[in-house]
Amino acid sequence: MGHQLMLPQPPQRIVSLVPSQTELLFDLGLADRVVGVTKFCIHPREQVKQKVKTGGTKNFNFDRIDELQPDLIIGNKEENYKAGIEQLQQKYPVWMSDIYTLADALEMLQQLGKLTGTEARAAALEQGIESGFAQLRPVQPGIKTAYFIWRKPYMAVGSHNIIDHILGRCGFVNAFAHRQRYPEVTPDELQQASPQLILLSSEPYPFKEKHMAEFQELCPQASIKVVDGEMFSWYGSRLLHAPAYLQQVIDEVQEAL
Repeated sequence: MGHQLMLPQPPQRIVSLVPSQTELLFDLGLADRVVGVTKFCIHPREQVKQKVKTGGTKNFNFDRIDELQPDLIIGNKEENYKAGIEQLQQKYPVWMSDIYTLADALEMLQQLGKLTGTEARAAALEQGIESGFAQLRPVQPGIKTAYFIWRKPYMAVGSHNIIDHILGRCGFVNAFAHRQRYPEVTPDELQQASPQLILLSSEPYPFKEKHMAEFQELCPQASIKVVDGEMFSWYGSRLLHAPAYLQQVIDEVQEAL
């Protein structure tokens, strides 16, 4: 957005507009400095319940944010909306992340550590995440995979986002990598893509096992699995826990195929 951020001192009143970055702030030891979060910020569960809710990620409650008088607001290019962020920037320091890869996520972690004076804790988190992903054993050979995030209409993961990157780290070859972002996919297009594996995410659409049958009917040859969407898409401190979960998915998929 071409916006430069200058903070005269470490922030004391932080509003987070991004669920995965909210969790990261708490893991950086900033619980007492986080004053506002979105209604979608669900981790850490007990602590976020006590924070003021500032609306959604794409519809901010500006009056409530004004009441909180933040000295730092943290957002993300994909998860938030430009008009809302620009409105907040007129009054407050707003720091934005833009994340497509694991390297981007680790850079975000470093920068938030610097912004908030928690560099040592950020470095420890970064080391843990890097170590976990270094031990990940991807599926061999690559498996053609369709990853769905929405139903009615079907929406899958295309290229240029963190989920596509994480799929690649697992050895899952994205069947819709030739499409941008999060394309709508018709049943015919899914059949033509003929994936070996279909992953149904638990978020943002809450896919359950009951939805597997409709995909099995479209792609009888595919192995179908419901997965924890947070482990594929949350790019904060949840990345510490992702490698163990992803390895479990990889191992289960290899067994099934």
